[in-house]
Amino acid sequence: MQQKNEKSLKDKKEMQEKPSFQRRFFVCVFNLFLISVVFICGYVGVVYLRMPSLDAILHETRLPTIVFLDNTGKEIRSSNRIMGTPVSVDTLPPHVWQAIVAIEDKRFFEHGPIDMRSTARALFVNLFKGRFAAGGSTITQQTAKNIFLSRDKKISRKVQELILSQWLENRFSKNQILDLYMNRVSLVGGMRGIDAVARTMFGVSARDLSVAQSAQIAAMLKAPTLYSPLKNPDKNIARSRVILAEMVRQKYISLDTARSAAAELKPAVGARDTNIYRYWTDYVMEELDSVVGGLDSDVYVYTTLDKKIQERVAAVLPRHTGEYQGAVLVMERGGALLAMAGGADYQTSQFNRTLAMRQPGSAFKPVVYLMALENGLTPDSYVNDSRFAVGDYNPKNYNEHYYGDIPLSMAFAKSVNSVPVKLTKIYGIDSVLDMAGRLGVGTKLKREYSTVLGGSEMTLLDLTNMYAVIWNNGQSVRPYSITKIVKPDGTVLYERNPSEPIQVLKQNTVDAMTELLADVVANGGTGHRAAAPGVLGGKTGTSNDNRDAWFVGATDKNIIGVWVGNDDFSPMSSKITGGTVPAEIFHDIVK
Repeated sequence: MQQKNEKSLKDKKEMQEKPSFQRRFFVCVFNLFLISVVFICGYVGVVYLRMPSLDAILHETRLPTIVFLDNTGKEIRSSNRIMGTPVSVDTLPPHVWQAIVAIEDKRFFEHGPIDMRSTARALFVNLFKGRFAAGGSTITQQTAKNIFLSRDKKISRKVQELILSQWLENRFSKNQILDLYMNRVSLVGGMRGIDAVARTMFGVSARDLSVAQSAQIAAMLKAPTLYSPLKNPDKNIARSRVILAEMVRQKYISLDTARSAAAELKPAVGARDTNIYRYWTDYVMEELDSVVGGLDSDVYVYTTLDKKIQERVAAVLPRHTGEYQGAVLVMERGGALLAMAGGADYQTSQFNRTLAMRQPGSAFKPVVYLMALENGLTPDSYVNDSRFAVGDYNPKNYNEHYYGDIPLSMAFAKSVNSVPVKLTKIYGIDSVLDMAGRLGVGTKLKREYSTVLGGSEMTLLDLTNMYAVIWNNGQSVRPYSITKIVKPDGTVLYERNPSEPIQVLKQNTVDAMTELLADVVANGGTGHRAAAPGVLGGKTGTSNDNRDAWFVGATDKNIIGVWVGNDDFSPMSSKITGGTVPAEIFHDIVK
């Protein structure tokens, strides 16, 4: 009995010394919990260390936006604008940001960085449907993702998103977070921010969006391409109606306002195609660099472009060029460039042919005739058109037809070749080059007799400027495209200060030359196809083997230069001359 009691006491003692199963289980779970906490903390720490620099990205740098304005101060195009003009809750009409909050995060102003109610609801829906059918991200979370993170669907990215959301909520007010979201949200075409999209889709700034347009932009936030009012207008309009209903339900707008807005919903037509201005803005960019150098801030560039003339030029040129290329330049008498088309289609070729060096052919002849007029000849003076050679240089007339003794005006109107060469032989090649220098093109020319008939290359800009001097009453002309450059805060970086023009031609010489140019577009002149009401005169030009065809003419206000040819300098097979297609292009622009 005593032994039995001793054994019982021994067993009881052993049981007290051994931990119970429950205690061992609890210890095991607790240790696992501690290990998990350490692991999670370590993982979060590693993820945190790999996070991007918050301040650096929040204040990210970008290329300065350059906004180009026409001669009335209206925007024609912008460069480097992947982000629109910054907007804020305080500067926008309330319905713009209300549409976003209503559909994206209706409890945004009530919850913290995470909306537990929406998250739980989304989790329940996804479990019930067996797929990812609903999301619970707040605007704060979306802002963190849009500004700082990639779109990779990784656990580490989600952890970073939660950390960043908390950081944003601690650092900024709700309105400031909403501002960040509206300015940085990624939408179509690589653009960010609702202002950039408003300008692209509707041609207005975010400050001018209507209730309907605000709903249509808010509709895109779920899936920009799927709900684009430009590509999928039906889906966009259907979702926009849902947003309008939510705005009524959340008492942002009245039912009547929602009904009116619903009636205004329509497909976006997109901002006006700006390709017709691309040759122009490319040219202005070069001028901008020479005027102010590198930019460190956004700027507004006020230019001399006339939108109506540019649109007219862009419509006319492609109709005539066909298999060839062409270029048009319109200049005001004082040098302001009003329109520029460096080719028939910028999308096809970005090469600006108004700046290409080509042979002007007979379009150079006014330089020789100006020299002769200054030396005492008049339009009625007789000259002899016959075969003539200077050394090995033996130019021939078109179709080898010669007129004999004719007035100077007829020689000019018929664009004969022997007379300019004979005049140069009389007065000297240096006199021709001196006159060309006074007109602004002398340094580009060869000291050869072939130069007299347009054998030296120059650009359409050079040639048009040369004629502008004649129609500017003989006063010097300097082409320009920029009148003012201003920062968004109103600081003026540059403002054109025109210099006094120099009288380079005598008035009687100018009067005689304008008479000669008028004869070219009269019946029987080589440029008669350019004739139209208001046309003062012009001159044709065709280089050897019909490689280049030119027409430069004037109206009472503007000088217009036209070139047609092939980029590879090959002859035009259809024998186009300056008096055909270029003269017709000029006519259709001014008619």
